[in-house]
Amino acid sequence: LICTFLSKIGIIGGTGLDDPDILEGRTEKYVDTPYGKPSDALILGKIKNVDCVLLARHGRHHTIMPSNVNYRANIWALKEENCSHVLVTTACGSLREEIQPGDLVIIDQFIDRTTKRHCTLYEGLHSAVAGVCHIPMAEPFCTKTREVLIETAKKLGLQCHSKGTMITIEGPRFSSRAESLMFRSWGADVINMTTVPEVVLAKEAGMSYASIAMATDYDCWKEHEAAVSVDQVLRTLKMNADKATSLLLTAIPQIGSMEWTDTLHTLRVSTHMRPMSTGDSAHIHTHNFLE
Repeated sequence: LICTFLSKIGIIGGTGLDDPDILEGRTEKYVDTPYGKPSDALILGKIKNVDCVLLARHGRHHTIMPSNVNYRANIWALKEENCSHVLVTTACGSLREEIQPGDLVIIDQFIDRTTKRHCTLYEGLHSAVAGVCHIPMAEPFCTKTREVLIETAKKLGLQCHSKGTMITIEGPRFSSRAESLMFRSWGADVINMTTVPEVVLAKEAGMSYASIAMATDYDCWKEHEAAVSVDQVLRTLKMNADKATSLLLTAIPQIGSMEWTDTLHTLRVSTHMRPMSTGDSAHIHTHNFLE
């Protein structure tokens, strides 16, 4: 039985992890948003009777580099399709010995090292979202959805780390060795180029967001290990993409059978932020878009 309040689950597929064959009864839908077009067509379908919407983050032919992904349009499009959840996959480099290439990490924190991206839907230029949104970000990822992914990974016998801090760099280049060592000293566990601002925008939109990160390499910090290369990343992804796919295929029916009213209500409430006012001037506030 699928709960009526759970409309659809958005799936944003990262490099090598955006296979539309995971959906049954697929149809394509091209949309536009106040922020422009999403990365590609929305692929609508079902996973075990749960409505899903799949979107390739970099386009189906991987033509969009990380800095140029239209993150706002992607999140807006999924919200407008009534997605209550966003489950994403991302390739990442490991900054820890114990996170080995091929391992999954259900990340729980991020460090933002991006510089060129629109990090809010509430920028005052689009009438659809008025005001300023000072969104809380202490817990960026949905704890309840993460727990489902972690438990499902255990049942499937997958090598999965139940938490980790993702540092998101601008790219498209990989890190220097000095940067890689610095990020380790900061407490980062894995590194990619796409978690920010995607997780922030999903939180603004009041959606439950969780990320399945797949380690493909040791970046370049590890002595006696080949430095990361595109060939290495793609080779590891090809060998291990079925892990993330099986996790999604098993977790999504579980998510679809659960009660989410309180969780989604809490997420919606968090977007009604009121910054401090100066004197008696009118309070600046936001409303939850597409509520």
